[in-house]
Amino acid sequence: MPRRPILMLALLAASACGRRPDPLPGLPRVFLWAWEHPEHLTFLDPHTVGVAFLARTVSWKGGDVASSPRLQPLEIPPETAVIAVVRLESKGTPLPGAVAVAEEILKAAELPRVKAIQIDFDARLSERSWYADMLNRLRGKLNPAMPLTITALASWCLGDPWIHTLPVIDAIPMMFRMGVADPRQVVDFSLDVCRSSVGVSTDEITPIVPEGRRIFIFHPGPWTPEAYRGAMQLARRLR
Repeated sequence: MPRRPILMLALLAASACGRRPDPLPGLPRVFLWAWEHPEHLTFLDPHTVGVAFLARTVSWKGGDVASSPRLQPLEIPPETAVIAVVRLESKGTPLPGAVAVAEEILKAAELPRVKAIQIDFDARLSERSWYADMLNRLRGKLNPAMPLTITALASWCLGDPWIHTLPVIDAIPMMFRMGVADPRQVVDFSLDVCRSSVGVSTDEITPIVPEGRRIFIFHPGPWTPEAYRGAMQLARRLR
């Protein structure tokens, strides 16, 4: 999951902040991100761990939309809870029609056993209004019972809270691939939508993060039993 350095602000006092009601009730408290690798995750425990897998990539250039489904195999136990992740990649202006992109994302929602949709988009400042419009159109077309979630820069959840009006039930702050000058501790996030989950990676020393969150864990290569055991140790430490 490619990320870029961000400016993250520490919230020094959060006496009024806290964990919100679970926006994804009934789903595991730990999810593994399965990116564009062949993934053979038959060794995971589906009773305690879910999989958020890259289901589709939607990109645009010159206003034209290109969309491709996952091309790599994904093997998981049949009982595993799955979240379909759609990665959006912008290759410049003009931006495409919001409806055209929403229609491509809807294809991921039609996949079997999908419990929620997660959008991964590194929206630039100039793309925020478009992104909000697209998400609103997508929410209007999705089955009302299908949860809609997004990944988020940690700064979006702190000093740059432009996402508070987006039609999503969960925004997952990315606590990895951060700039070297970023603080290593966040007491809590200022936006309620950011207080349920957190994203971390197996290949970085994880900063101190708020407790009691659903943990989404990224691994830079294909998951192996050894990487899975390390991820479970990390999740236990953070929770």
